[in-house]
Amino acid sequence: MSPSPQRSSYDIAVVGGGHNGLTAAAYLARAGLSVLVLERSERVGGAAISAQAFPDFPTRLSRYSYLVSLLPDVITRDLELDIALARRRTASYSPYQRDGVSGGLLVERDEGERTRASFAELTGGDTEYDAWRAFYAGVSDLARAVSPTLTAPLPSERELREVVDAETWRDVVERPLGEAIERRFSDDLVRGVVGTDALIGTFASLHDPSLVQNRCFLYHLIGNGTGEWRVPIGGMGAVTGALEQAARRAGTEIRTGAEVTAVETGAADDGAVVRWRDGGDGREHAVEAGTVLANVAPWVLHGLLGRDPAEVAKPEGSQLKINLLLSRLPRLCSGADPAEAFAGTLHLAETYGQVEAAYAAAAGGRLPDPLPGEVYCHSLTDPSILGDVPEGTHTLTYFGLHTPASLFTTDPEATKAEAVRRALAALDEQLLDPIDEVVLRTADGTPCIEAKTPADIEADLAMPGGHIFHGDLEWPWTPARAAPETPAEQWGVQTDLVSVLMCGSGARRGGAVSGLGGHNAAQAVLERR
Repeated sequence: MSPSPQRSSYDIAVVGGGHNGLTAAAYLARAGLSVLVLERSERVGGAAISAQAFPDFPTRLSRYSYLVSLLPDVITRDLELDIALARRRTASYSPYQRDGVSGGLLVERDEGERTRASFAELTGGDTEYDAWRAFYAGVSDLARAVSPTLTAPLPSERELREVVDAETWRDVVERPLGEAIERRFSDDLVRGVVGTDALIGTFASLHDPSLVQNRCFLYHLIGNGTGEWRVPIGGMGAVTGALEQAARRAGTEIRTGAEVTAVETGAADDGAVVRWRDGGDGREHAVEAGTVLANVAPWVLHGLLGRDPAEVAKPEGSQLKINLLLSRLPRLCSGADPAEAFAGTLHLAETYGQVEAAYAAAAGGRLPDPLPGEVYCHSLTDPSILGDVPEGTHTLTYFGLHTPASLFTTDPEATKAEAVRRALAALDEQLLDPIDEVVLRTADGTPCIEAKTPADIEADLAMPGGHIFHGDLEWPWTPARAAPETPAEQWGVQTDLVSVLMCGSGARRGGAVSGLGGHNAAQAVLERR
């Protein structure tokens, strides 16, 4: 049971205690404002938490969100966060079987001769690797141009277009990404490796005219100007733990087990009343707030404001997350060192043709087979998450593509079981040691395998449709001819109400574990005071 709030009114009420809500709270409390954070769960952190997923084993997994790429260093410095983000020594490894021969495309974290040789072994020469380097050189220039703007008022599209190579801008911003991939690359596997960054949590063809896949691609490659995906030491919970400490140190009041039921604004739109229900005894509470920051999906906020849910389309997530605990890393058919292959992103059934075929199947209401996905072994980079376990134990995380929520509506459990089977089959196809032989089991013989579909994400985290970005990502700049006037518009956090701002993944520069929604909402509040 949460005690009653310390005050009857606050300068700021934050709905949702995920990492963005904590970021906003820390900034605003440090500026001297009274801040109340309300979180429906019994702990803060939202999707960015660590948890013991399997009885009998103390290992703490990053249960939902699992890597950090977008969190700007400036937020870490501003809030004096005690967190460490480690580099993975391998960028990616993509096992393959061609003409009866097993191999693997290795991309080193710092690309060198081994990467070039790996491309040559796959493609028969240097042409494809030269195309790879040319493409990513342009993408890197775009990332370096966009990254510094993420913690500033929104730049205009024109500002950025003028400082980026015209071909790169066209390929990433103006035309479906699939066109550039097909024009620049010849090998089906190389094409697929490039394209998968556009499909993380995003259900789309690489030729989708909406360009939602292009926006996803951009967000995955612009963090701190490099887009490098890093492992948080201690798990994702260490990130939100540090943010919670920063918010509390600054004087933020945090209430967990507090499910917000309504946000009420008057005709004057000069403040709001926030109502919530205590998760322990069901008591109703209410406070007044000068500004409400919504660290929930826009679809959820729409309902909290008392508006008709049918007026806004509910988001639909598209991913399958599987957490595993293994007695040892399995050997690969290619003969690659498992400690190197699993240290980065290991691609499975993700050739260009397989990815596009999987989208077509899912769009037609069928579970893809094979199921494209990728695997990560965080314990190779951060063994501290393992705890007291037998020597050789490792975590494994699988993230599957093109599994929209709609596939799981008719028979959720049976479809989930089949999706897990197909995901592990795609992995087993590349292994000498099947997963069933190396997965740990609890005392009752249950395999240490935990799967989360979009429906599970919605049930666990109240993310509508299980959409990990709260909805489709937007370009991190103002469109041509737009003229933002208010601080909220300039920072990309506005709603149609002056007293209510977005501060989570639903903000214009939301999505992923970045703190951007929280940082930018806080700056908008401070600028208009």
